[in-house]
Amino acid sequence: MLSKHLMKSVISALLLILLWLPDAAAHHGWDWTEKQQTEMSGTITEVYIGPPHPRLIIETDDGRWQVDLGNPRQTKEAGFVDGEAKAGDQVLIRGHRSAKQDERIIKAVRATINNKQYTFYPQLLRED
Repeated sequence: MLSKHLMKSVISALLLILLWLPDAAAHHGWDWTEKQQTEMSGTITEVYIGPPHPRLIIETDDGRWQVDLGNPRQTKEAGFVDGEAKAGDQVLIRGHRSAKQDERIIKAVRATINNKQYTFYPQLLRED
């Protein structure tokens, strides 16, 4: 039989997983995005590298946007690692906006920062 301490640890871990799952599942895949690709530019205000998705927060003429990058492995393979970008850098994003008009999130296919391109989904990149 499991000790009380071990049982509490297992229950705590399960609760944390259950709390994390909705956020982790919310923007995986592409079903939540518009079908067409678009570009937007702005100034980076925050950079986060970590699971479930590295992301940028950017300030655009239309306001503040969250930019979801590839998963951590894809982001690293694209060459985007800690130190590649910082607050104040200009960025050009090519990707798919959220299909919800009131949600300011874009899933990046490619980001261009400091004249360097980071392509997270090469197979999805469409040039106009």
